[in-house]
Amino acid sequence: MSLWTSSTVDDHPLFREGVNRSLSEIKDFVVVGEGANADDAAALAASHVPDALLLDVSMPGGGIDAISENVARSPQTKVLMLTASEEVDTLIAALRRGAAGYVVNGIGARGLAEAIRTVVGGYISPTMRAKVEQSLLDRPASLTCRETEAIELVAEGLSNKHIARRLDLQEKTIKHHMTEILSKLGARNRTEAAIRWRQGA
Repeated sequence: MSLWTSSTVDDHPLFREGVNRSLSEIKDFVVVGEGANADDAAALAASHVPDALLLDVSMPGGGIDAISENVARSPQTKVLMLTASEEVDTLIAALRRGAAGYVVNGIGARGLAEAIRTVVGGYISPTMRAKVEQSLLDRPASLTCRETEAIELVAEGLSNKHIARRLDLQEKTIKHHMTEILSKLGARNRTEAAIRWRQGA
């Protein structure tokens, strides 16, 4: 039977102790340390090299900022965010920094244990995965720098002809940019595109 080692870093002692106690009661888990801040996380990663390092997003020193350092310090340790935050941007920021998974507080002990077991492949709780997928669907494709310049001038009320003059481009080039802009923003016309751009800016 494989043994899984974990360390929990959270500035709320009762929560931290509860997580560790719950995991230690599962037969194939061994808790090898705990801490309250980013410095503790670094020390735990270096000294114990646990299979999983559970970090809180809002702990002192910053949970998100602590990810990169711990990934670099102990590459074999998988960082799993265990937090109350259900903000999609926070999840995305954590994954970009190198977190292997993201779990929202409220998950049961066995669910958390399963997340740790599967974290090598990357784990995100189902509710957060759904939020990310919906967020990506809701967000329009990014505009290029030139398209951004064009839509900003549209929002100022300029015609394609005047935009072309302002940007020193041919009018047909501006028309091409506008076709791309309408498609990316999901707009039916220039006015709607400008409104959507302003709302999202």
